[in-house]
Amino acid sequence: MLANKVLRALANTEVSVFAQDCNLRYAWIYNAGGSWLASAVDGMGDHDILPASVAERSETLKQEVIDTGKPARFELSTMTAGLVRWYDIRIDVDEDENGKICGLIGTSVEITEQKRREDTLKTLLRELSHRSKNLLAIIQSLASQTARHSVTVPEFLVRFRGRIQSLASSQDIVTDADWRGADLMSLVQMQVERYAPDGMEQITVDALDVYLSPTASLHVGLALHELAVNAASYGSLSVPGGLVSIRAYFDWQEDEQVLVFVWQERNGPRVRLERDPRFGTSTLERIVPNAVGGEAKLEYLPDGIRYTLVIPAAQYEVTANGDRDVTSAETGKVDVT
Repeated sequence: MLANKVLRALANTEVSVFAQDCNLRYAWIYNAGGSWLASAVDGMGDHDILPASVAERSETLKQEVIDTGKPARFELSTMTAGLVRWYDIRIDVDEDENGKICGLIGTSVEITEQKRREDTLKTLLRELSHRSKNLLAIIQSLASQTARHSVTVPEFLVRFRGRIQSLASSQDIVTDADWRGADLMSLVQMQVERYAPDGMEQITVDALDVYLSPTASLHVGLALHELAVNAASYGSLSVPGGLVSIRAYFDWQEDEQVLVFVWQERNGPRVRLERDPRFGTSTLERIVPNAVGGEAKLEYLPDGIRYTLVIPAAQYEVTANGDRDVTSAETGKVDVT
């Protein structure tokens, strides 16, 4: 009576139960369902229902259980309708009334979804490791560049903290978007608005609706931070009435559509031709363009600095609202040489 109740309970699960004799022939199978045991009948062995390599491994492990009397557990995979399915197999010896080993008893539970979750987790961990290494490389580069142009430790700490905070802010946007990237407007508001005395009233943005890749998001965020800090300290955002214009448009460069980002300051203090080494020129002219595989040009114009960054197509994604083609005739051919 108890055995019947147990079997009835198993019928509502994905657990298959089986028994084999000492020759590894199936004596009976219960609740095979659509599992790898579905085609097995009494008298068959694993070599009758499984691929040769899988059957050989299964029978070797089962024979070892019979020889040693010790239970075993292993995983088995099969191909069904073009899909790989995984099973958790547990086996133990079966004994007769005299305590003599007469075969095996075992269970099979499908674990396909668990294996898929494990594979997904492994992929995510590898991606996390890759992105973490990239982030550490960026931080190391920022530390070196900041130290190179800092005279005192306090100056280094202030500048380095600002850059790390900028990186963290861009990272938050990217993370919130499930690592898809970040839209340019969000980066502008996050990185620039805090440095403008009158907020976004001093900043005009004419930008396409595009999503930057995670790599481009972090580095364009850094460029915006450097430009905003300099503008707030010495440029257009340091005086009333100063303006910053930010444009982003499509252009063509060597038969490839690229995204051109332009930062232009106006109505600020007259720009000196000599460069301030403390200004993040290394970040703007080398680190950022190298990271996105593009080009950059920083110009010291009398009315305010102008920064142009060319971002290749691989580093951005056009969203539905920004899906339009802009020809060179509309924008003027960009030249950052």
